[in-house]
Amino acid sequence: MTGQQAQIPLLLREPLPGDEVSVRAAQAELAAEDFDFMLGKKGQSWSEYLRDTDRVRRGVGLAEGRVPATMLVAVVSEQIVGRVHMRHALTPSLLREGGHIGFAVRPAFRRLGYGSEMLRQGLEILSGLGVERALVTCDDVNRGSIGVIECNGGALENTVTLENGRCERRYWISTHRRD
Repeated sequence: MTGQQAQIPLLLREPLPGDEVSVRAAQAELAAEDFDFMLGKKGQSWSEYLRDTDRVRRGVGLAEGRVPATMLVAVVSEQIVGRVHMRHALTPSLLREGGHIGFAVRPAFRRLGYGSEMLRQGLEILSGLGVERALVTCDDVNRGSIGVIECNGGALENTVTLENGRCERRYWISTHRRD
C-alpha cells in the first residue's frame, strides 16, 4: 500500500441530496488536475444528476454503447474523500480505454490508504454483479494509482498509447476476495 493505512472506516454509498456542496468542491479540486470527479453534464442540476446516476445504475434508457454503471462516494467521518465508478460490463470501447472501475481521491485525503480501500470495496461490489475479473486502468505516470491497483492484486497486462497520446496501464484484478 502506498502511504499509511486508513485508520477510520471508509464507507462507499450512493450520493445523497445533501452531498452537493462537497461533491462540487471535489469536482473543482480535481478539475484543477484535469480530472472529472463526478459531475457529468455541464450545467446539470444536482437533482438531475442524482436521477441520472440512479437511471444508469439500473440500466434504464442508456444511449447506444453505454452500460449500466454505479457511482458511489467514499465517506470517512461524514466527509466525502473520494469516489468509485463501476461499469457493470465492458464494451469494445471500455475494453480499450476506461475498464470496469475508476476511482478518485480528493487531494487532501491522498496517501492515507483510502484509494486502496475504495478499490477493494469496489471490486467486491463488481463480484456481486457477476464480474469475475475487472479491468482497471490508469495513466502510466500516476504512481499513486499504480500502487493502489497493484496493492489490490492488479496484474499488468500491457501499456498502450491512446489516441490523445497519453500512455495508459491496463491491469486485470480478480474480484474474488483474497484473504
